[in-house]
Amino acid sequence: MGEREDAPLSDAEANARLAPLLAERAETGLLLAVSGGPDSVALMRLAAPLARDAGARLSVATVDHGLREGSAAEAETVARWARDAGLPHRTLAWTGEKPHAGLQDAARAARYALLAVHAREIGAGALATAHHRDDQAETVLMRLAAGSGIAGLAGMRARADLDGLVLARPFLDLPKARLVATCRARGWPHVEDPSNAAARFARARLRGIAPLLAAEGLDAARLARLAGRAARADDALEAATEAAFARIRIGEAPLLLDAGLLRAEPEEIALRVLARALREAGGGVGYDRLLRLEALWARLAPALDANAPFRATLAGALVDAAGGRIRVAPEPPRRHR
Repeated sequence: MGEREDAPLSDAEANARLAPLLAERAETGLLLAVSGGPDSVALMRLAAPLARDAGARLSVATVDHGLREGSAAEAETVARWARDAGLPHRTLAWTGEKPHAGLQDAARAARYALLAVHAREIGAGALATAHHRDDQAETVLMRLAAGSGIAGLAGMRARADLDGLVLARPFLDLPKARLVATCRARGWPHVEDPSNAAARFARARLRGIAPLLAAEGLDAARLARLAGRAARADDALEAATEAAFARIRIGEAPLLLDAGLLRAEPEEIALRVLARALREAGGGVGYDRLLRLEALWARLAPALDANAPFRATLAGALVDAAGGRIRVAPEPPRRHR
């Protein structure tokens, strides 16, 4: 029988979720990203005794984005809670000028970059975050609104690669209510970030209409299920892309693709093969920028059908088609007059 949506996590549940991760990283260590919210506080407090029992090296880091008054004090509070739990803590500050547009995306990128650098500095081989099912649902909604494809709708993964590090999300299938209840039941204090309710951010606006969506059946559980199904489809498509890329690639340096074989693939696989070729050539656009990739393919495919020469650049890469071959290479430097 499943637990209630607002039931605290038991010791057995915490052990089942966290002990394997701690054991896997016993040699290299594990870094926890802890903001001070109930989800990350639950992660830290539950992992600390398990790490001691397993003899695993566990560390905590808090990113201070410097975007609002009081953030530094909150980071110091988290540092004190980490010390209470017997864990080393480091505050990582996001310094420099902040963008006016796309602030949350920039903050997210800066957060992961700072955490990855710190993980390497302390020798940790993995980073764990406390993302939960509600976060996943919001991510799916945001990507749906942005017109994402299958890869985007897969949302966050329970395990992913972060620039060579393992990025683990052991609570991704849990509702936030269970993590809040865990903190309350065990008397663990936590903080609430006021930006979570700031209407100027899209994620907060989606959070505000979540009850209306849930009333129509589009609740967090169903959105998370959609992400899981999209992830399953995306994995299958990536496996097919891997096999197709091996068949279609006919040259290494420069990277050459057989135009006829690429054109014979289903459009979804052709797009993914092209995206992979662009990444290998150093282009900044991969399959995660679907609109630009589709626009390139919409011009390239007719040229291949007509056996006509084609030349275009996309985010630092040059795509050049002629004689039944497609060459994908770094874009040459532009000449200045």
